[in-house]
Amino acid sequence: MELQLANGCSVTCLPQQDSSVVCLDFWCQAGSAMEQEGESGIAHFLEHMVFKGNERLPPGSFDLQIESLGGSSNAATGYDEVHYHLIIPASGIAVACELLPHLVLEPGFEPKEFQMERLVVLEELSQSEDQPEEVAFQALMQLACGSHPYGRPILGLRSDLLSHQPDGMRNFQQRHYQAANCSIAVGGCFDPEKLLSWLGAGPMGSLDPGSVVGTPDDLLMFWQPGEHLLRVPRLESARLLVAWPAPPASNPQALMGIDLWASALAEGRSSRLVKHLREKLQLVESINVDVHPLERGSLVILEAVTDLEHLSKVRLELQKLLKEAQEGLGKLELERSKRMVANGYTFGLEAISQVTHHMGQARLQRRLCALDQPLRWLEEWDLTRLQAISGRWDLQSACLLEVIPA
Repeated sequence: MELQLANGCSVTCLPQQDSSVVCLDFWCQAGSAMEQEGESGIAHFLEHMVFKGNERLPPGSFDLQIESLGGSSNAATGYDEVHYHLIIPASGIAVACELLPHLVLEPGFEPKEFQMERLVVLEELSQSEDQPEEVAFQALMQLACGSHPYGRPILGLRSDLLSHQPDGMRNFQQRHYQAANCSIAVGGCFDPEKLLSWLGAGPMGSLDPGSVVGTPDDLLMFWQPGEHLLRVPRLESARLLVAWPAPPASNPQALMGIDLWASALAEGRSSRLVKHLREKLQLVESINVDVHPLERGSLVILEAVTDLEHLSKVRLELQKLLKEAQEGLGKLELERSKRMVANGYTFGLEAISQVTHHMGQARLQRRLCALDQPLRWLEEWDLTRLQAISGRWDLQSACLLEVIPA
C-alpha cells in the first residue's frame, strides 16, 4: 500500500492483522555519498548524534521508552542511504510513530554531547583501521573508485572528523532530511489511516518538501582498473581482491543476471571456483563473489583467501576459470544458480522486519515493485543472455589487489 503525507513524504504500508508486532523503518537519501568536500564521515556521525536526543528526548530516553514497550531499535549508514528502524509489540505503534520522527528529525547537537560522540566515532575509525580485512577492503574501494565518494570510507577521514562542528552537521541534516528524500515503511498489525494521521501530525508532516535527489552523470561511479599490491600488518592469510563495475541499483534486471553469474562461479561446493580452487586443488581457504548494488554504480567483488605461497598460482588458475566461464554455462549450472538466487531472495523476506526493510529502501529509491517481480526477472535469464555478459569478467578489466602480510 503506497501512501504519502501532504508534504510528499512517502509512506509504504504492509498491514498484517495477524501479526503481534509492528516494524517501523525510516529511510533517507543521506548516506556518505552525499557528503561534500570536507564532510566525510558526517552522515555516520549524524547517525550517532541522533541517538544523543534533544530537549524532548534526553540522551537514552528514546531507547528506554522503546525497550519499556518490549521493543528494540537500531540504525545504519551506507553509501547511499541512512536507515533507522525499530520493532515493537503492535500495541506500541502510536508511541513509536511519535518517538522515532522526533528522534531522527530533531537532533539536539548539544556541544558537549557532540564532542563526546566525536571521540566515539574516532574510536570506531581506529578499530576499523586496526582490522586487516577492513584495511584491505577500503584500499580496494579507494583504488577502484578513486576520488568518487564510494572511494572514501563511510566512517570518514580522521582529519574531517576532527574538524566537524554542530553547525556544519545541522546544515547537512537540513539539506538532505527533506520529505522528497525520505521514506517511511511500516509492516505488521496497525491501521494505515491512523498511521498517516500520527505521522502527519508530527515532525514528518512538518518536513520541508524539498526536491528529489537525482544522480547526474558527473556523480556516477567512474572506474579505475589496474593491478596493485598492499602489505598489511597482522594479516594472517594472503588475499586476492578483484573488483568489477556493474550497472547501478536502478537496473535490478541486469543485476539479477550478474547475481546468477556470481552464484554459478562461487556459491556452494559445486560452483566452478569453489570446486576447482578449494575442493580439487586446495589452493584457497575460501573464495566468494558478491554483488553490491549501489545507486551510482554497483560493484562485483571477488575475494580469495590463500597462503602467500599459493597467491600467484591462484591468480593464474582464476584467470583460466574466468575465461572458461566466458564460453558459457551449462544448463544444469543455470538451473542450480537460479534455485540458489531465488531461494536467497525468498529466504531474505521471511520475516515482517525483512519485508519492511525491503519496501522502505525500494520506495525511497522509487523502484518499489511486487515482491515476486525479481523472481520473474530471474526467469527471463537464459544461457544465451548470460553468456552475452560473461565477457565483462576478466582480470584485465578489473581492479585487482593482492594483499599480503607485512
